[in-house]
Amino acid sequence: MKQVWKMQSSRKAKGSSARKKFWPVRIFAIIALLATLGAALFDFPAYWNAGVQSVNSAIGVSLPTMEEKGFRLGLDLQGGTHLVYEADMSNILDEDRSAALEGVKDVIERRVNAFGVSEPVVQTTMTGGSHRIIVELAGVLDVSEAIDQIGETPVLEFKEPGEQLQRDPTAEELALLADLQEADKATAQQALTRARSGEDWDKLTLELTTESAIGTISGLTADDPVYGDLVQAIIDTWVSPGFVVPKVVENADGLNIVKYIEAGETEESELSHILICYEGATGCTSGLSEMDATIQINNLKAEATPENFADLAKEYSTGPTGPNGGYIGWVRPGQMVASFEIEALQTPKETISNVVKTEFGYHLIYKSNERSLKTYTLERILLDYTDIFDIIPEASPWTNTELSGKYLEHANVEFDPNTGVPYVALNFNTEGGDLFGELTASHVGEPIAIFLDGEAISTPVVQTAIYGGKAIITGNFTLDEAKLLAQRLNAGALPVPVNLLSQQTIGPTLGAASLSKSVIAGLCGFLLVALFMIAVYRVPGLVAVFALVLYAFLNLATYRLFGVTISLAGIAGFVLSMGIAVDANVLIIERFNEELAAGRDYRSALDEAFQRAWSAIRDGNLTTLIAAGVLYWFSSSFIRGFALTLSIGVLLSMFTAITITRVYLKNVIACSWVTRHKGLFGQGKEEQK
Repeated sequence: MKQVWKMQSSRKAKGSSARKKFWPVRIFAIIALLATLGAALFDFPAYWNAGVQSVNSAIGVSLPTMEEKGFRLGLDLQGGTHLVYEADMSNILDEDRSAALEGVKDVIERRVNAFGVSEPVVQTTMTGGSHRIIVELAGVLDVSEAIDQIGETPVLEFKEPGEQLQRDPTAEELALLADLQEADKATAQQALTRARSGEDWDKLTLELTTESAIGTISGLTADDPVYGDLVQAIIDTWVSPGFVVPKVVENADGLNIVKYIEAGETEESELSHILICYEGATGCTSGLSEMDATIQINNLKAEATPENFADLAKEYSTGPTGPNGGYIGWVRPGQMVASFEIEALQTPKETISNVVKTEFGYHLIYKSNERSLKTYTLERILLDYTDIFDIIPEASPWTNTELSGKYLEHANVEFDPNTGVPYVALNFNTEGGDLFGELTASHVGEPIAIFLDGEAISTPVVQTAIYGGKAIITGNFTLDEAKLLAQRLNAGALPVPVNLLSQQTIGPTLGAASLSKSVIAGLCGFLLVALFMIAVYRVPGLVAVFALVLYAFLNLATYRLFGVTISLAGIAGFVLSMGIAVDANVLIIERFNEELAAGRDYRSALDEAFQRAWSAIRDGNLTTLIAAGVLYWFSSSFIRGFALTLSIGVLLSMFTAITITRVYLKNVIACSWVTRHKGLFGQGKEEQK
């Protein structure tokens, strides 16, 4: 009896130990199930928000809502225009063709932005001596207007300061302004009513607002110089997060419909500083060497106290705040350069920081006070509000001159031999050189504006009259900025005509129909695969279906999170990747059944199945990723969507098949009732025990 009791105690101890070791697997399975639910809500937040609003209305609470950001649809699903151009490089030197093509692309990008298109696509390709530009304008259906605007020759202009004065409006113009503003307010009120009645916020935003106003604005306070009026409206109306402010808010941008997203908090510090700059630092006029500046700032660090900091700043600081005792004021995150901000944040209140270096020199920072501020995150629908300059053109500060891009031969990046700072050098032809000489001679000490496509890209100040057909544009450029400016100038100066090769227009109705059919096809395909897996593989098949559900939601969450554009080809890539995910599960389950048939117990059979199936899954997916990579880098945008979604799906499938399926199966085989019935694993007749 004593021996039997010892054996039973030993078995209980082993069982208890096994259960303790198994708990992490159960917890991971629970996390995976919760992740499935979380990913589903992230993909389709409207269902959560509808439920939250019902609860909030019923019991008077303010449960948080989720941001409703729709999926980004491609041209073939949203509708729009697809244009392919070829650039004529016959008059361009071989070494200049790549830069010229990028210059034309830059001009076209700025031209298509005039349509207000959300996420326009402009790509360049060079194959077989052909230089092509592909333009995709989602939502633009007037193809003739798009062709006319994109095909125009880039316009480069040089302008001098103007003397045009703004005139006062007439009584008739003021009356017209009042009528138009009343109409604008009525339109805004209708939009507010729609927003508060429960219409989809994202769709309403895309329909009514300008592209520049679309998006979430975070970290705002009531004293914000741009958005302060919107924040004050939230405060005044006591609106809860997730709801729309019940009035139209007018500010300098126009008329705003405001949706309060959430509240937050930020730290604000009251700062003073001592700056010791040195020769070569940004904006520094001191002749002090960097070594001498280092010695001086460290001496000041040893001497400075909260009591004498302002006096030391007045005496030694080379910054513009020096005469004021170095006082900067209240500063929030994001307002100062990174290294300065990091040091200020970690400096305790009423103490002096360590020495910190920025592009301006060496600093000592005194934090005299700090406080927490409530911040607000919001979204808005911005509507136009007519002002007097929409009726009377605003007086331009610039006047046209005879000098234009047709006289510019070339622009290139050069470097100052003394400082190494890049600048842009201009070369005019003979006639252009004479015009430029006359223009600069009459405007010494004044700016001359360089306009490209009606936009001022540089306004250099004339230092002296310039003859000989050469000029430089300085402006503390980085190398990339100087290259971009030269590229823009050459795009206006080089004769690179573009010829339309093909055009395609997809109507929004056709795009919506394609999307609807694709979604139905995807759901039907998933359902058929699920039924097949369950019918053939029983419990392991059901487990694989649960893993596939998480896989599908993770794919969609990735598309939303990283702004992946979904096209018809992309949906095909997603569906194909789902098949690949099923293949991985089939390999694992078949191997699992083989190991069971060979006499292994469930746990060792499962471990062996995953170990042996992994190499085949890895190699198969790797070859698929290589093929997808080739498709992505060497094909058009339509095929790129397929390659991208296929790659995302393959990578996620390896995670769900190897990790999630394994965890779920381990939990299943830990259930003794399931393992007693081998028929649930497709192993033939059940064993009755």
